[in-house]
Amino acid sequence: MTGARCPWATKEEMWRYHDLEWGVPVHDDRRHFEFLVLEGAQAGLSWSTILKRRDGYRQAFAQFDPEKVARFGARDVARCLKDPGIIRNRLKVESCVKNAQAFLEVQEERGTFDALIWELVGGKTVLNRWKSGSQIPATSPESDAVSKELKRRGFTFVGSTIMYAHLQACGLVNDHLVSCPRWKAVQKR
Repeated sequence: MTGARCPWATKEEMWRYHDLEWGVPVHDDRRHFEFLVLEGAQAGLSWSTILKRRDGYRQAFAQFDPEKVARFGARDVARCLKDPGIIRNRLKVESCVKNAQAFLEVQEERGTFDALIWELVGGKTVLNRWKSGSQIPATSPESDAVSKELKRRGFTFVGSTIMYAHLQACGLVNDHLVSCPRWKAVQKR
């Protein structure tokens, strides 16, 4: 990539994520579920910590298949809590199961989770024009609305800060700095 990346992508391990995924609009439900799992796991931790464990999460949580995760029982939760490939926090693991169940309810009601989340941001990417990382907020009116709606539907680990990170990751918000070549690239998608 030519040009300066966003300042948070300072390490090589973050470059690929920044250059290929972050901010690209997502319309695939399984991908949304993956980011719900990963963003919830990140609470209180760094994103690089979670990215390093992404394959572990993929294995532990049935390739991010919400139908399979929704059927996890006590034995599955216990297995996850022994898995060194993920963050072994009981509340976070149990949240994945509860969120999978709520996710399926949204799909049943709305057809897709994607339809709901995009509706909550007005149906198109929120295009920000930040010039420095210090301008990027931790939450927004959109993340507040998404958080409130998902909590109402029984999701957990979906506070406004976590949901803002989800909106950024899944391209519902373009928070690449305007000086970053990815700012224009994700707009073209």
